[in-house]
Amino acid sequence: MNAFRFAGDMTHLISILVLLLKIYVTKSCSGISLKTQELYAVVFVTRYLDLMTDFISVYNTVMKVVFISSSLAIVWCMRRHKVVRRSYDKELDTFRHWLLVAGCALLALLVHEKFSFQEICWAFSIYLEAVAILPQLVLLQRSGNVDNLTGQYVFFLGAYRAFYILNWIYRYYTEQHFTRWISCISGIVQTALYADFFYYYFISWKSNSKLQLPA
Repeated sequence: MNAFRFAGDMTHLISILVLLLKIYVTKSCSGISLKTQELYAVVFVTRYLDLMTDFISVYNTVMKVVFISSSLAIVWCMRRHKVVRRSYDKELDTFRHWLLVAGCALLALLVHEKFSFQEICWAFSIYLEAVAILPQLVLLQRSGNVDNLTGQYVFFLGAYRAFYILNWIYRYYTEQHFTRWISCISGIVQTALYADFFYYYFISWKSNSKLQLPA
């Protein structure tokens, strides 16, 4: 494992911890898109189907379990927790996320690296992760003001993918048979979706003001 992938894993983990901290401390999920969280739950479950069959390392297994369990826990809190669910912005979180699932499933059937159930599920998870943030970004634009923890959550989530792009570049030049082109293209698309958010996040950080996104 190189430093870029480790940094990516850590920023991804930090983003989840920030979101869990927001929910646990404030007992609120205001500003958080349930639809994005459901998409991430689908991403991790379909990507890590090999959890019970292939062992790579303790680190790899632990990270897989953490991502699956944390995403399911967040969805459960937003849907079932008697206090947290009251703060869910249902009126603002109206993105038709099932269209993303359907589109990515079709794309995975047509474009994949190997025609097998597990590889198609892997490709589907990569495509879906690239666009899973869309409901969250739309919700933030509609709400305007973004609280500090929500802003940090989205920032670290975007930083995780940026580090992974550096990881792929590093692996391309250091590994003879690195062919994860689906991950590379999807990662670039995903990072591009964060560009507008990163701009306003930097402006708010530089001016030491509250993060606001244009509607």
